[in-house]
Amino acid sequence: MKRLKRIVLTLALIGLVAVVVMAQAPAQSGTAPAQGARGQRGQRGAGTGIPNVNNTERTDVATMPLPIALHDTLWMEDLTMLEIRDLLKAGKTTAIVSTGGVEENGPYLTTGKHNNVLRVMCPAIAKKLGNALCAPVVWFEPGNPIAQAGRISSAGSTVVSEATFEAVLTDISNSLKSQGFKTIIMIGDNGGNSRGMSAVTKAFNEKWKGDGGVMAYTIPEYYSYTEDAAPGFSVQGYEEKVLGVHEKIGLENGGDGYHDDYYISSFVMLRDINDTRIPERIKAKKTTINGIDLAPGGKVDKTLENAKKLVDYRAENTVKAIQKAMAASKGSNQK
Repeated sequence: MKRLKRIVLTLALIGLVAVVVMAQAPAQSGTAPAQGARGQRGQRGAGTGIPNVNNTERTDVATMPLPIALHDTLWMEDLTMLEIRDLLKAGKTTAIVSTGGVEENGPYLTTGKHNNVLRVMCPAIAKKLGNALCAPVVWFEPGNPIAQAGRISSAGSTVVSEATFEAVLTDISNSLKSQGFKTIIMIGDNGGNSRGMSAVTKAFNEKWKGDGGVMAYTIPEYYSYTEDAAPGFSVQGYEEKVLGVHEKIGLENGGDGYHDDYYISSFVMLRDINDTRIPERIKAKKTTINGIDLAPGGKVDKTLENAKKLVDYRAENTVKAIQKAMAASKGSNQK
């Protein structure tokens, strides 16, 4: 009998709790949210009852005319959706996917060195191509995220696995294709990126062969710092033969032995001198790299002038390599 009373009491309590919960629940309107509203669970402001951009109806901007003048940039992330839409319609159907890395670059360059170089180089290449936009830089390079036994990765170095790197590039390429881009160009400012880029472009072209003429290309000639990397097309060679800058590369040759050099520093300085710590180096009287002064007399004008010439040289030769690769693919498709 006592057991029966406990069961009845428990059921009564459960019923009471259910009634209280139902009484406190917000009333449901019975209507579905307007198209474009995002008030579902997990969205900012969901369930609060406070109107915000995620739980109220939005204007359909996809078909509206651009209400202001087009902003002057070639970076997709710095353009609005309407601006990219109109640029695609105007013929800018080539997207440049640039890959960099975050790693140790000596005592003066920030770990994002390669990404900073790409922020300078990609627009220069896109401008010379005339029909291209720059996709956001792929900031992380492939590597082993798990440190080897007995050692740790250098401070600041952040890598992703090769599989992750290729998966990201694949998703980016498919995303660009879905927007209407017809040509996808991959360039890598880090030597370790080339294998993944080549694998992704090959798989992409095999998957979408014959689908509206869309094609992806990897341009190894972009990674042209030395003659070993790109015979006949060398940033270091241009620096020496044209600019007359002869730096000492490597400890064995009297250089500093850092993961840094004059031409890399000049590229980075063109974006922001703080990323080479020039103000601090001027104060400390440490503005040289491999025997070359980046700020002679406390001025960076000469280095920035040389940097612009290096950028133009590298962009020009990269565009030639892109055009050569595209012509070769067209020729093979016609056979």
